[in-house]
Parts: sequence; C-alpha cells; structure tokens
Amino acid sequence: MTALPAGIPTQLYIDGQWRDGSQGAFEVVDPSTGDVLTSVARAGLDDLDAAIDAAAAAQPDWAGRAPRERAEVLRKAYELMIERSEDIAFLMSLEMGKSLTDSRGEVTYAAEFFRWYSEEAVRVGGEVRMSPTGANRIVTFKKPYGVALLLTPWNFPAAMATRKLGPALAAGCSVVLKPAEDTPMTALVLAQVLTDAGVPAGVVNVITCDKPGDLVEHALADERVRKLSFTGSTRVGSLLLKQAAEHVVSSSMELGGNAPFLVLDDADLDAAVEGAMLAKMRNGGQACTAANRFLVVESVAGEFAEKLAAKMGELTMGPGTAEGTKLGPMINAKQRDGVADKVTRSVQAGAKAVLGGSTPEGSGFFYPATVLTDVPRDAPVAVDEIFGPVAPIIVVKDDDDAIAVANATEMGLTGYVYTRDLARGLRVSEKLEVGMVGLNRGLVSDPAAPFGGVKESGLGREGGFEGIEEYLETTYVATNW
Repeated sequence: MTALPAGIPTQLYIDGQWRDGSQGAFEVVDPSTGDVLTSVARAGLDDLDAAIDAAAAAQPDWAGRAPRERAEVLRKAYELMIERSEDIAFLMSLEMGKSLTDSRGEVTYAAEFFRWYSEEAVRVGGEVRMSPTGANRIVTFKKPYGVALLLTPWNFPAAMATRKLGPALAAGCSVVLKPAEDTPMTALVLAQVLTDAGVPAGVVNVITCDKPGDLVEHALADERVRKLSFTGSTRVGSLLLKQAAEHVVSSSMELGGNAPFLVLDDADLDAAVEGAMLAKMRNGGQACTAANRFLVVESVAGEFAEKLAAKMGELTMGPGTAEGTKLGPMINAKQRDGVADKVTRSVQAGAKAVLGGSTPEGSGFFYPATVLTDVPRDAPVAVDEIFGPVAPIIVVKDDDDAIAVANATEMGLTGYVYTRDLARGLRVSEKLEVGMVGLNRGLVSDPAAPFGGVKESGLGREGGFEGIEEYLETTYVATNW
C-alpha cells in the first residue's frame, strides 16, 4: 500500500462533523502504481439525507449574513489554500497522478476562485427602473437558489470544486458536494479549509461514494435541492438533465470537449508548438479543454509535426509525486485502455504514430506522449474526445477547410487558433462554434473569465462575473411612489 500523508480526512463531512459512511468504505487507488492508497467512507441514502437536512437548515442564516461577512470567509479560505498549497498539491499528485508541476498550478488556480468570489460576493445587485407606461416602478433583486448539489470530476479535483463552491457560497447557497470516486480526498481537504476559514456547520457538506447514481437521483427528487452543477461527460450530463427536468431543478453543465487547434499557414510554429504543449499536455491531456484535433494547413503540417513530436518526446513519464515527472499516469486502467484503443483503431484506419502509440510494460496506468500524423478525418482520435496525451494531426487546405472540420462535431467547448495576423485570427475565432477560444494562447482557463461551452458541451458559465449568476434567481417587485 502506498503511504498516505498523515491527517488526510477519509470520512464524510456532514453538518460540521466527520462521520463514517453507512455503507462502509471503498478503496482509492494510486494510479502511478495501482496500489491502494486508503479506504474512504461510502455514503448511503441516509447520509445524503443528513447532508441535505444540514444544508437546508444552515442556508437561511448563511444567506442572511452580510455579503462582506461571506466575502471575508472566502478570502480566508483563499489564504489557507495558499498556505497549504504544497500539501494539497502532493495529495492531488498522489490520488490523481498528475505531475507536481500541474498540481501546484492547479492549487493556485483553484484558490483564485475563492479570492475572486470573495470580491464578487459584495457586488450582487438589482435595479430600479420606470415601467414604459409610467404606471409603476420595476424593482428587481437577486437571492440565492438555496441548497446546491455540486458534482465534480476527477481530473481537476481542487479547481472543479472551488469553481463551484466559490460562487455558491458567495451567493448565499449552502452545498452538498459529491466529488469523483477516484479523487475524493482533495474535496475532503477543501471542506477542512473552508471550516477553518469560518464556514458555519451545515453550509458545506461533502459526501463520498463509488456508485453515485442512486444518490444523485435521490437528491434531485428532494424539493429542497434547487440547484445542480455538474462537470463531467456529456453522456452523464444528459442523464442528469433528464432527472433534473422531472423536478424543474436549475442546472449548470460543463460537459465534454473535442477542441480543435488550428495552425494557419502564417503561424509562428515555435509559438504554436509551445501553445500546443500547454493545450494538449496540461494534466497529461486529461482535460475537457485539451486540444483534441490539430488542424494544420498543409504547407506547414510537416514542420509542425516534427517540432511537436520533438517537444513531446522530451517529457519524462513517471509517478506524479516525483519532482522530475512531466507526464504522469492516466487516472485508471479503463481510461488508459480507452486511449490505447482509440490510437490502435486510428492507426488501423491509416494514421501513423511518429511518437509513442503503445502501452508500456510495468505497473501503473501509464500511456506515453503520442503524435499521430496522416490522421483521417473520421478516425476515432479525430471524432471522439481522447482525454489523454495523444496529438492527432489532420492536414487542412486553408482557413475555411479548417473551420469546417473544427465545427463538424456536436461538441463546442474550446478552440485554439495560431496566426501572426490578429484580424485573421479574430475572424476565424468568430466562426468557431465554441464557448472559448485561445488566440495565440494555449491556455484559456482564468477565474475572472466565463468558462463554458455551446452545443453538447454544456449549459451556463463558471468563473468570471457570470459565475455567481448561476446560483442566483431574480425577484421582481412592481411598486410605485
């Protein structure tokens, strides 16, 4: 068994108390070795009911507190995360497998959501205006939905939690957070951070389980749960939307991606390769924003592929907790095998692996950095979200061809464009059917920016000024004086 740092919570967190799960416990595995890290409490329906009870009881008082008071708690949570950043980063590298470099970056990014929403908490507004008829005034104000159910994925266990917790708490909601079963401990550590920052008992509750379907359906059927925020696959998101619709629960969805990375014929190829390394290899490619298809104009495709393969070939693969590691393992065997299968079928369809392309021997769930050229437009790596360290290069004729291929998907989360001509880049960006574009940048995520997609990549936005609106509803008062 891999050693787990002392003091890491493994129980449920309900109403300000740590408690065992009514359904025993489940194992959490170190993806770098395949060894069991520890066992974490498995929640049952009675645990979930207790969490909702606590959240419902605590929410009115939390919402009634001065915005500045809620803001100061979130600001303190930001400061505590920064103070504890090394411990949190190590834990994420241990339970998720990402490199320490990526984990340290994520802690900083995650903490910023607490700071950003500590500032937004005091800026929730409304308005007063005259009715067009002159008969009355139109007064509006915002108030929190109430109890929010937050469902987070394994790939960014800190940031995906704080990106929901920050605005929910700033708005005055109480929450029940259910993290992914592969990475539950980071969420439990965040519960401790928020408690230490002064969040009252019952406002934040964390339940962990490895088979969440029945629990989530049960929660959505509880009339006290008025908000759902989910980050994960489009398949699961669609199912949750159907369940939420039965009870008319407001829903925010950040779902799958199939991001195109366009390299136009006038691009600075060295800059494009540096951006590609960020867009593709951050988190080992296990990100919904990861560049999934490299659409490169034919006149520069060969040179770009050569430069990208050289850069990706320099990455050191190893355990996430090792300082020299640049590429950690996949989260589990299923994810690794899924990536390998997509590559194998794409090669059978005509793609060429100029780097990587096969699963290494040994323990852990590793897959090497892989570059594929001559990729058919209908190959699995071109059609499906890869979620791994694989860069498929598809040759396109020109801007219009690149845009057509980029938009030929039901997904629309992120896109990337590289060109030396700003006006050209903006024209192409405008035509991409995505919610976010990195123009000559390989990184789009920013706590101060609205994060989200179009088409089947989601509903609503997280982060930015828009993020807090997802947890607020509007009341209109007709009056006169």
